Amino acid sequence: MKNIWNKISNDWKGALYANLVGCILCVFATLLSEQVSEMRGLMVFSEFFIVPFIMGILCVKFLNEDELSGKKLFVVAIQVFAITLAWAVFILGEGYICLLIVSPVIIACLYAGALLGRLLYNRHLDRFKSSIIGVLLVVYLLDIIFTHSIPYEVGDTLLVNAPPSKVWNNVVAFDEVEDPSEYWLFDIGLPKVVKATVIERKVGGDRKCVFENGIAFDEKIVVYDSLKDLTFDIVKMPEDPEIIGHINLKRGQFKLKDNGNGTTTLIGTSWYDLKVFPAWYYNIWAESITREVHLRAMKHIKKLSER
Repeated sequence: MKNIWNKISNDWKGALYANLVGCILCVFATLLSEQVSEMRGLMVFSEFFIVPFIMGILCVKFLNEDELSGKKLFVVAIQVFAITLAWAVFILGEGYICLLIVSPVIIACLYAGALLGRLLYNRHLDRFKSSIIGVLLVVYLLDIIFTHSIPYEVGDTLLVNAPPSKVWNNVVAFDEVEDPSEYWLFDIGLPKVVKATVIERKVGGDRKCVFENGIAFDEKIVVYDSLKDLTFDIVKMPEDPEIIGHINLKRGQFKLKDNGNGTTTLIGTSWYDLKVFPAWYYNIWAESITREVHLRAMKHIKKLSER
């Protein structure tokens, strides 16, 4: 085993060492958050910023003085990320769309940490190095135990050239959406909405929103105000790697507003909680995806209603 380690280049040693520490920190964060029911399943700020930053600092541990150029450190950061990517896919089972979203943040933090690590490589700064690592670990711990709960609401409107009486049935349930994708994440594999089915058209009725690959959201109708308001709670989310553990969809709604001139304003709204932080970054993506799901379904409803 020692002979194998000796044959590994310094940069890959640093990458492996950084990932080992990163794994330990992420496992610790998961175990600690599991002790608090409100945080179960959360992926906090520290796991995407502080941990990669610490990993970036540590990856220079095995490098020599002549290997600390900015270009070399960026290459090492990419090597660290390659290993991180491998265990995220093969061990954690993360979806590739999710990894595409987090990649810029993780790579930037790894590189920033490596640049700071170059400064701390100076043996005269050992005390400063310990202080920096200590501050980062304190932030890491505080972030894990701090309550994370931010609800979001996303709404979209669409004008339908048909009265509510023509629109309502297509809102409650609609057949196969065959229109081509208009969103680049759908084009590269994010599941698209395919159809909506309903068993009972009443409060308490079961409804399903079906996406590609056979995944579906199980829904329960909580408001059935004919020609005006269809509101449903999400009672079960699919175990898809692009969805599970990242977002908690709570409720959906379609409202119809009769414009009095033979047209209807269709309003689609979703409520959700994010389970990944920092929320300001990930909600940019979550809001964009939610809007595209809305609009794909609503444009299909419009098409059916205007026939």
